Amino acid sequence: MRRLGLLAVLLLLVPVPVGSAVAGGSSWAAGGSSWVGAWGTSPTGVPASDTTTFEDQTLRQVVHLSTGGRQVRVRLSNEFGTQPLVIGEARVGRGAGGSSVVPGTDRPLTFGGRGSVTVPAGAPVVSDPVSLTVSADSDLVVSVYLPVRVAATTVHAFPYQDGYVASGNVAAQPAITPTAVLGKWHFLTGVSVSGGGSTVVAFGDSITDGAETTRGANRRWPDVLARRLHGRAGVVNAGISGNRLLHDPNPPAGHPAENYAAYFGQSALRRFDRDVLAQPGVRHVVVLLGVNDLGHPGTVAPPSEAVTAEDIITAHRLLIARAHAAGLRIIGGTITPFKGDTFGFYSPENEAARQAVNHWIRTSGEHDGVVDFDAALRAPADPERLRAEYDSGDHLHPNDAGMAAMAAAVPLHLLR
Repeated sequence: MRRLGLLAVLLLLVPVPVGSAVAGGSSWAAGGSSWVGAWGTSPTGVPASDTTTFEDQTLRQVVHLSTGGRQVRVRLSNEFGTQPLVIGEARVGRGAGGSSVVPGTDRPLTFGGRGSVTVPAGAPVVSDPVSLTVSADSDLVVSVYLPVRVAATTVHAFPYQDGYVASGNVAAQPAITPTAVLGKWHFLTGVSVSGGGSTVVAFGDSITDGAETTRGANRRWPDVLARRLHGRAGVVNAGISGNRLLHDPNPPAGHPAENYAAYFGQSALRRFDRDVLAQPGVRHVVVLLGVNDLGHPGTVAPPSEAVTAEDIITAHRLLIARAHAAGLRIIGGTITPFKGDTFGFYSPENEAARQAVNHWIRTSGEHDGVVDFDAALRAPADPERLRAEYDSGDHLHPNDAGMAAMAAAVPLHLLR
């Protein structure tokens, strides 16, 4: 009973949105929270084919901070678990490269004053604050010891960043001997820092998630945007590869997508409260979604889930209403070109829908601002295609240079 009481208290520590947004002015910190999102990722469940488990092992995961502060809190999640998640020990320290921690910076995390915690199935947990000065554009290492066998069912599947696993409890060791490299983020969903300011959430799909960017280089467009902001605001990446506005994953029976579609995550309309409104210090959200709503039906989703431009516009309007009700400013991003893509998304009908949605985003005035990602990436000679120098090779995902162009297209005055 004491454990259940403690967990009830811990769940109250999950960050909630602050009530009013910054409507204007030049101060980046005006109206800011004492806690700001420095890093984040959006969790999903796993397909039946993913049978990963951990037992008596330490996960050492590396995250790149968008802003700095004097204290750190970590959010861990068992939201897609079906059994309790026992965390025997958790620690943070500044990254020294690879799986190593800078000596002298390692700090133990506590949860309600205790060094271990059991997180029920379906729940997240937030650590107590720990004193550790961290800088913008730097790596933080989060180590979690899992003593009891647990299925790794709460993940972010495409981090474009290596993590590590080692035998036994080595959470406190500056250098470890990994037994494997992790290809996913497991159970770790957020890092916040103290020091004032506000948070920008990049809410999107694989293009926001960083698909096809250089692994470990932090060249996703939200990373580059954070560097443009120079730590004046935190940037949280809430992109999920394969994510749709209107539908959860639904691969046709017998289709190969049954082995991976669960990683596409809950629909944007379903996950908005968790991944945007609950971020500490959130003031702005940039939405870039819709390409998978057009491309998935008939490829990795049933044709019956085909959507129209008006369906996508309606979904945007629902997000706008929810953002404004929470006092956030919401910025619309135009859908980027994908003619000739290797996934089978392109068709004249899908292109016409993309153009209609983009016209509405640019001209309706319903968002609080617009980022014209389409204009930043399209080829001058064929605007339905990505520019060759920005194309990763699949004709849908931008490469590192394309990501930089996307970040440069964000008018910084919209985020003040």
